[in-house]
Amino acid sequence: MRLTEAVHEHRVLPGMKLSEDEVGDVFGVSRTIVRQALRAMAHEGLVTIERNRGAFVAKPSVKEAREVFEARALLEPQTARAAAERATPEDVQILEAHITEEHRALAEGKAGLALKLSGSFHIEIARIADQRTIEAFIQQLVSRSSLVIALYWQRRNALCESHAHHALLDALRRNDPDAAEDLMKGHLVDLLSQLNLRETQGSVASLREALLG
Repeated sequence: MRLTEAVHEHRVLPGMKLSEDEVGDVFGVSRTIVRQALRAMAHEGLVTIERNRGAFVAKPSVKEAREVFEARALLEPQTARAAAERATPEDVQILEAHITEEHRALAEGKAGLALKLSGSFHIEIARIADQRTIEAFIQQLVSRSSLVIALYWQRRNALCESHAHHALLDALRRNDPDAAEDLMKGHLVDLLSQLNLRETQGSVASLREALLG
């Protein structure tokens, strides 16, 4: 749903209230559809639903932020290793397309979209590894990472450094599992080092402006 995209692209920020009426009005859908979408987003960890208060974009604590990236550091290096062992020329082409789109988004000043594409790159590596259960975990962690970065990222123009994704791509192209594992491990350590793990608050003018922006 477009609401999910708005969260991933940081047009709707952590802590923001998601009014069912306003979301439905913006997208031209019923409250029932909006409610179903919000429940699905809550299942993904993108939204929290509070009794008698409504739905809000999830706002990970500093502790949760650390846990998300620690979990990624446990899972993704081994997934990158498995992906390097299995990667085909077609898989490499798909990853190349992700990097190209990510660079285009950055060049156009669309940092939120670039972040979403960067996350998709990581999910695609998990798909190539053909580890369905782990892929589902990584997908949820990448979603949570988007919220963490919206709150705690120090270098918004850097996102996933281009050289890191290019290096990973080259390792998969060579079917080099050792290099892929080491590169992913270093990449995630670098990402964690770029988080300013202090409580912060972001805001936008209104939900309508964020969704239509």
